[in-house]
Amino acid sequence: MTNNEIFLTILSCIFFMSIVAWVSYSKTRGEVSTKDGYFLAGRGLSAIFIAGSMLLTNLSASQLIGLNGSAYGFNMSSMAWEVTAAFATICMAFIFLPRYLAGAFTTLPEFLNDRFDDGVRRMSAILFMVGYGLVTIPSVLYSGSIAVLQLFDVPALFDIPYSQALVLTIVCIGCVGAVYAVFGGLRAVAISDTLNGAGLLVIGIAVPLLGLSALGSGSIGEGLHIITSTETQKLNAIGSSTDPTPFGTLFTGMLFANLFYWCTNQYVIQRTLGAKNLAEGQKGVLFSGFFKVLVPFMMMIPGVIVFHMYGEGLASIDLAYPQLIRDVLPVYATGFFLAVLLGAVFSSFNSLLNSAATLFCLDVYAPMLKGTASDAHLLRVAKVASIAIALFSFIVAPLLQFAPEGLWQVMRIFTGFYNIPVIAIVMVGLFTRKVPALGPKIVIVFHIIAYGLFQFVFNDLLGIHFLHLYAILFFVEVGIMLMIGHFYPLQHAWTYAAHNKVDMNPWRFAIPCAATLMSCVIALYLLFSPIGLVDGLSAAFWPLLFLLIAANVVVWWWIARHDTPSLMLLGAGTGATTDAIEKDT
Repeated sequence: MTNNEIFLTILSCIFFMSIVAWVSYSKTRGEVSTKDGYFLAGRGLSAIFIAGSMLLTNLSASQLIGLNGSAYGFNMSSMAWEVTAAFATICMAFIFLPRYLAGAFTTLPEFLNDRFDDGVRRMSAILFMVGYGLVTIPSVLYSGSIAVLQLFDVPALFDIPYSQALVLTIVCIGCVGAVYAVFGGLRAVAISDTLNGAGLLVIGIAVPLLGLSALGSGSIGEGLHIITSTETQKLNAIGSSTDPTPFGTLFTGMLFANLFYWCTNQYVIQRTLGAKNLAEGQKGVLFSGFFKVLVPFMMMIPGVIVFHMYGEGLASIDLAYPQLIRDVLPVYATGFFLAVLLGAVFSSFNSLLNSAATLFCLDVYAPMLKGTASDAHLLRVAKVASIAIALFSFIVAPLLQFAPEGLWQVMRIFTGFYNIPVIAIVMVGLFTRKVPALGPKIVIVFHIIAYGLFQFVFNDLLGIHFLHLYAILFFVEVGIMLMIGHFYPLQHAWTYAAHNKVDMNPWRFAIPCAATLMSCVIALYLLFSPIGLVDGLSAAFWPLLFLLIAANVVVWWWIARHDTPSLMLLGAGTGATTDAIEKDT
């Protein structure tokens, strides 16, 4: 880029980001002076803001870089992390969300305190904070920074080594992103996320189209023909044992990893805890599932295009997407892309900071003061905590450049230190009544030691994929808690007390919406498999697709004709009354 082009890019980027910041500020002014206002957006988020915020909180530069890199270096098998999340969003809408909203919880550890004790609450909160600080937040900053470095060639621009340019970019992005979280609270985060999410969808659609056009010498159709007729194994989502995500893992560790992320991960579920009512929360969660189904087209197909354009010549698989952007995006659009990219980074970054600060203030700091801290005091502590966590992430993020397996794989492996014990503890807490607090405490310590040993000491000896290890440890840890509950049960069985602060009537069309969502997942796996595009469409593809469509038509027709209370049977209405909760639990 010339200096003039760089100047125009930065100017247009600042213009778009300023609009997002102004709208976020105008919508939150005077509404973040209370605890609920800052941490839960005043419990007033509608479906569109929940879906938009969940989407952009999840879809950051980590996915843009990591997933496209995985598709470039291997195949489409890593789309499982995105697509199968649809099942987890359904579980969140029908099982977890009604119970969270009925209990009026601000954080997940707050629920664990209600179910077990304050010790479990603090241990889980610290587990989240360490995981966010060491893995998730640094990966977000790193992925966004390398994209900016590649797009603008920052080392050459400032005549400094790559490592120094990386650190500089990380600090600059992190400082700006922290402002949203520190001063705006959850409502500002949700609004900015939704606006940036719209931009991400535009870019996500435009980039693969431009890439196909470049591959096909100006013809999108020709580019599409090339990727569907040559090296079609790149389109295979049915991963083998040598791929980053073997297909079998979808039914073992992948299942529990997604349940953790979408049903118990604080920085994701915090948006749903701020829903104005159960129906809006269910809509937002399920709509986000539909967006996840689109991810392979936006964040993996470009990686396949890069392979066909450049072969295996890139120095790192994580450079695939930035290289494509640099080569196919018109100069006049680079400012908008930069704004969207930074918006995605800021979204995940500020969401994580907001959630980490929420966990520290409400689950570690406030309990020590025995409820004596005012809302104003807690907000000040939250802002200081956000700044401290941000500074720590600036130190860790540059170290990710030394990851040999690519960003995406490293993130997934290290997340295993805290995701499985959390989902195991929550599920035991929800579906049992006599397991004592001793069980979760033992499980947390056991998991950290066992996972570390199996993953980093005995991995070569055992040869177990880390996702299968997820599943093994989940069942072992559930078994430990159930055994403890059997031999040392609570004297008084736990009951769920309702503190309804929002309307708990479920969304009437949640069931057919969920059915359609799962059908989309199945259809996507049919498309990116030997039945579909791999080696050409088989004779079974269209009949199977027709059966899926017909089944959906039947479900929607039946729901439209019957005002059914069947949602209650799936738990969607649980918590409408205290009696209903106690009976259900």
